[in-house]
Amino acid sequence: MRAVILFFLMAFLAIQNIFYAQVTTSEIDSIIKHTFKEEEPGGVFLVAKDGKINYRKAFGIANLELDVMMQPEFIFEIGSMTKQFTAVGIALLEEQGKLHFEDEIVKYIPDYPTHGHKITIHHLLTHTSGIKDFTKIKAINDIAEKELSPVELIQFFKDEPMDFKSGEKYKYCNSGYVMLGYIIEVVSGQSYAEFIQENIFKPLDMSSSSYASHNKITKKRVSGYHFKGAFVNNKYISFSLPYASGSILSTVDDLLKWQMALETNTLVKQKTKDKIFKNYMLNNGEKIGYGYGWHITKIEEAISYEHGGSIFGFKSMAVYLPKEKIYVVGLSNCDCHSPTSIVKNIAALYVKE
Repeated sequence: MRAVILFFLMAFLAIQNIFYAQVTTSEIDSIIKHTFKEEEPGGVFLVAKDGKINYRKAFGIANLELDVMMQPEFIFEIGSMTKQFTAVGIALLEEQGKLHFEDEIVKYIPDYPTHGHKITIHHLLTHTSGIKDFTKIKAINDIAEKELSPVELIQFFKDEPMDFKSGEKYKYCNSGYVMLGYIIEVVSGQSYAEFIQENIFKPLDMSSSSYASHNKITKKRVSGYHFKGAFVNNKYISFSLPYASGSILSTVDDLLKWQMALETNTLVKQKTKDKIFKNYMLNNGEKIGYGYGWHITKIEEAISYEHGGSIFGFKSMAVYLPKEKIYVVGLSNCDCHSPTSIVKNIAALYVKE
């Protein structure tokens, strides 16, 4: 009798699991298809729990001119999600004792004018430095297509007046992450691209991830688009501008490897990870909702580590719920189709379940 009861119990649970998977897939499809249409530039979405993929689908078109349909393994520009890799690169060097989060930036960029303020690596990581975001400077159009060295790019904005005293406010700043990329180069003796490749992509077998290039042939790389009454090819920008703040290419599969490496302390120790995912405060004690390369917020009362990206023709978003161990990532090849609310809504489904 016990064997019979056990058999029916296992069968019932199996049926429940199948039903749950079907409902979740249907709900996710519905959320995504509301924005991503079959005949338009598309995207790829992945959901994983405990590192195991629950959902992985492609939508729309990867290249409108060649009529190539999107595939889940295709490669995208991820924009400001690059900041995660830059922050962890700095953390790796900190663990090696080659720098410290509280080091002043003039230790590595001696000629940087701090206007009498103490600006640290911590301030750069948390967007609390007060340095002006170079993407907000009107003259940026004059350099958008130029190949600049990190030093030349820093020279472009270093003499701009500060927006506020360091530590007094939170203001998202791409300039800070450009400077962090250069600090990685100064300390490691490698280019930023080489350092990220050798210390993150290679050890994690992120074989489809790289520092972007307009010249290099990258197989399975999708085209980017804008919508201006009709879809048009994305505007050209030199990757030397977004640099360490936004120039990485990746896939949803590689980004899952990345997230699991962080979860399992494969790259950095738990002590360091606690610093990365801490919700930091301003000088007055007010929390800023940002750690080192991640926004620290909540979805349906669940703690969420998240970051998005936007670069000409592309948008990206990823959310990790550490308690629920849910990872949701979406990549889009049109900056008219943001995956941000989609990814958050999908994550919310799992919290509610």
